[in-house]
Amino acid sequence: QVQLVESGGGLVQAGGSLRLSCLVSGINFALETVAWYRQATGKGRELVATILRNGGKSYADSVEGRFTISRDNNRGYLQMNSLKPEDTAVYYCKIPSRALSWGRGTPVTVSS
Repeated sequence: QVQLVESGGGLVQAGGSLRLSCLVSGINFALETVAWYRQATGKGRELVATILRNGGKSYADSVEGRFTISRDNNRGYLQMNSLKPEDTAVYYCKIPSRALSWGRGTPVTVSS
């Protein structure tokens, strides 16, 4: 059973940076796509970035050029730069092939 543990969130001023980390266990991580989602209060869950097992990356338009997704061993990462108040949300990492498995997320708050 896959387990996902996100960390690295916090409170930051607009323009600042955070690096999120996701520890993944219970699967062959090297074979899997990794994704980051976020959910702001009162809104649905939004796909932020994806990294394939071959390293191919894609981003939501809203974060393109500011966020960078990466991976190594059994961790996924999301480097977030030039943060904006609208980036405030709980951030979750996800293994798309495990549709029902979600971690607890890590909250990010960006103050203006």
